[in-house]
Amino acid sequence: MDITRRTLFKLGGLGALAGLTGGCDMGGMFAIQPRETLYFTPNDKFYTVNYMDSPYNFTRDLDQEQWHVTVKGAVSNAMVLTWRDILNRRSFDQVSTLICIDTLPGGTSISNAIWRGISLKALLLDAGADPDTARDVIFRGADAYHDSIPFEHAMRDEVMLAYLMNGEKLPKAHGFPLRLIVPGLYGIKNVKWITEIEVYNGDYLGYWQRKGWTDDGTIQIFSRIDSPGHYQTVSGPDVHFRGIAFGGPRSINRVQLSFDQEHTWVEADVTPPQSPWSWVVWDYDYRNMPAGKTMASVRAIDTDGKVQTSEITRPQPNGATGLHGIVVDVVDA
Repeated sequence: MDITRRTLFKLGGLGALAGLTGGCDMGGMFAIQPRETLYFTPNDKFYTVNYMDSPYNFTRDLDQEQWHVTVKGAVSNAMVLTWRDILNRRSFDQVSTLICIDTLPGGTSISNAIWRGISLKALLLDAGADPDTARDVIFRGADAYHDSIPFEHAMRDEVMLAYLMNGEKLPKAHGFPLRLIVPGLYGIKNVKWITEIEVYNGDYLGYWQRKGWTDDGTIQIFSRIDSPGHYQTVSGPDVHFRGIAFGGPRSINRVQLSFDQEHTWVEADVTPPQSPWSWVVWDYDYRNMPAGKTMASVRAIDTDGKVQTSEITRPQPNGATGLHGIVVDVVDA
């Protein structure tokens, strides 16, 4: 199938977007090798982003015996919890995917892990948070970063303060001793190295909101083709496609691929997610794929029936949208 000028312009548009973003996936969109599709991301491969201009040394170890977290604000029972206090609270495990708000279609700053931690809701109830006056919950980290989520959202059962990641002590690069996990919200809302939690009776704007980014932070539907790689030559006639899809606040129900520049779509096989807040892995076998260069595009549909949009938008302020596409060059075996 011929690759039209329109298709090349569309791919080029994603490249132009990369130049407008500050950092998660800049320059990573073209001529890429196949990526390994995993259910869980190893801790040393889990994406990291450091936006802050901070004197905090991210390579040093925090002394967990000296560290503490303060719970204050619109509460009747202000608390100071040590590391051992956190460990003595009831914990739970949860699989959650995190994605950077700067991530472009097909980008790499998305990872999946199983987290262990404590319920934020239970902690706020123990602190005597006042639901009649509370509007936001503010989180401040040792790196001077700060953000908030609505009090109503903070009281959801799935919101956690995590101290283990994939069965290991939370790595220092990922927020040791304690970090926030808010399933369905972009990484900017998942504050790391937490030292202070404040129940607040107003509308609090965090570090990035003061620079024009979203205060809502709801993740846009995302899908990606991991293999074949972009502009990879593969032996035909049968070609296996594989990748991931993520719905943010809702799980993914269906994944579809198009091989005719989004005129028609075929259904991929979707593996059930590990939790309502994790990515899914999908597979598709293209039998008797024609020789030559073909563009493949992917889109996902969440459990509410919302279809991932093909409209290309830049990451700021609400996260990028658009579909991931690759060009595959098929040669007969």
